[in-house]
Amino acid sequence: MTDRIGELLLRESMISEEQLQKAVDEQKRGGGRLGLNLTKLGYISEKDLTVFLSKQYGIPTVELTTQEIDPDIVKLIPEDVALKYQVIPVSRTGSTLVVAMADPSNIFAIDDIKFLTGYNVEPLVASDAAIKTAIEEYYEGPDMGLEGVLTEFDEEDIDVVQDEEEVDLSDLKKAVEDAPVVKLVNLILTDAIKKGASDIHIEPYEKAFRVRYRVDGVLLEVMKPPHKLKNAIVSRIKIMSQLDIAERRLPQDGRIKLKMGKNKEMDYRVSVLPTLYGEKVVLRLLDKSNLQLDMTKLGFEQKALDDLLDSIHKPWGIVLVTGPTGSGKTTTLYSALSELNKSSENISTAEDPVEFNLMGINQVQMHEDIGLNFAAALRSFLRQDPDIIMVGEIRDYETAEIAIKAALTGHLVLSTLHTNDAPSTVNRLLNMGIEPFLVSSATNLILAQRLVRQICSDCKEEIEMPEQAWEDLGLTPEESSSMKSYKGKGCATCSGTGYKGRIALYEVMPFTEPLKDSVLSGISSAELKKQAISEGMKSLRMSGITKVAEGVTTVEEILRVTMAD
Repeated sequence: MTDRIGELLLRESMISEEQLQKAVDEQKRGGGRLGLNLTKLGYISEKDLTVFLSKQYGIPTVELTTQEIDPDIVKLIPEDVALKYQVIPVSRTGSTLVVAMADPSNIFAIDDIKFLTGYNVEPLVASDAAIKTAIEEYYEGPDMGLEGVLTEFDEEDIDVVQDEEEVDLSDLKKAVEDAPVVKLVNLILTDAIKKGASDIHIEPYEKAFRVRYRVDGVLLEVMKPPHKLKNAIVSRIKIMSQLDIAERRLPQDGRIKLKMGKNKEMDYRVSVLPTLYGEKVVLRLLDKSNLQLDMTKLGFEQKALDDLLDSIHKPWGIVLVTGPTGSGKTTTLYSALSELNKSSENISTAEDPVEFNLMGINQVQMHEDIGLNFAAALRSFLRQDPDIIMVGEIRDYETAEIAIKAALTGHLVLSTLHTNDAPSTVNRLLNMGIEPFLVSSATNLILAQRLVRQICSDCKEEIEMPEQAWEDLGLTPEESSSMKSYKGKGCATCSGTGYKGRIALYEVMPFTEPLKDSVLSGISSAELKKQAISEGMKSLRMSGITKVAEGVTTVEEILRVTMAD
């Protein structure tokens, strides 16, 4: 969007000079129109910007979510032009083509479309998000899906990056001869990125075959490819991830690195599991550009963040991050490592798998089949003059014992455990066979976390919450009387779900001297939790209630991912 829009918004006091400058800086870094960067940074809502542009230029707005567009009209503007100018044709009357635009002041776009189509162009104003969704829907519908995705990337621009010494590219070309299958798999992989998915599930059943994406923690079905393509699709993915296509009885794990366009690479972690009706494939998307390493932006409340920073800056001891798979533990650990990553520190990590490559950190991939497990890696680290050690997960007594002893001999150790909350982590370590005095001496802090979906800012509205819902959350009528509740009613930005993006809930338990004494005395997890709360710890449920009060998420989300205290 032109700089003039920024000046107009500034003149109307809809944004500040500082916000305008930050949006301009963001535009220089990542590209895109100025208006898009202003909304992305949260300085103005899509709706307010659309209404402002409509008034400013005297051009009506259009609600694309309720507009049914004739596919023949859509074909009048090629997809690359629609993407370039963020426009979509809406209707045609005689010699006039009505076009929805995010930036109605862009006369170059209007002239180009007029030249390409031969029609006079009448612009309407719509938000960036609504136009983006409409382009995806109409240019990538059931009949146009393959072509829609593949026009953005030439065939030679989508390539599997492989270690040359292991797999020859000519072998790959011989193995895959069916072009439609190649295109369909490319569609699945690229479309997942566009929809912001974290995982792709490709699942065979007796008479059905479906593909689902996990978006903001929830699985959504996106397509049902022909059942007869089941084996071909799975084999194509196995070839891309350098797995054995002849082996259909055993689980296999691999990795795909796609080069997309000229400058972007995307990693997928691949897991193949034999099921009753064929092999199920799950791909985890590893997009380093979306990795958030700034600890202040992860959702920590100030006291919890201060406690964590204090514990990771201690010269020795162990910091444990707990939670189920997909709760954001890796992001928290990488953020902590990023905070500690200085040229004066020797940092080594043992991971299974290594999800993201971090400059300045020595990362080691585990290989159980040749005996390189967490315990073996830890022993080697201790002979490498380490300052900080990260162990992907403590799974057994041997790993726990070495990690604890390393923490007691002058090293800072970061690791994860699969437990339900912070206090129960102590019992988990004791059940593994670690002595109470070692746990209490070595532990700096235990952190539990969960991810909840955030309310979409574009369709957020205040609602009246039933008294029972507040009671389910554990609030008294007095406490809930001053609470406001919000939800997203569903819009183009959030694909009608009411949620966009996720944020973490944290339960941060620093190991104070009284807590250490309690562990030595053999206190239960429940009593330990009460004591930690009395010392100022916020439980996961309490952290969730704070996020509800701030209007960040909903009561339903908190009830979905947390238990009552």
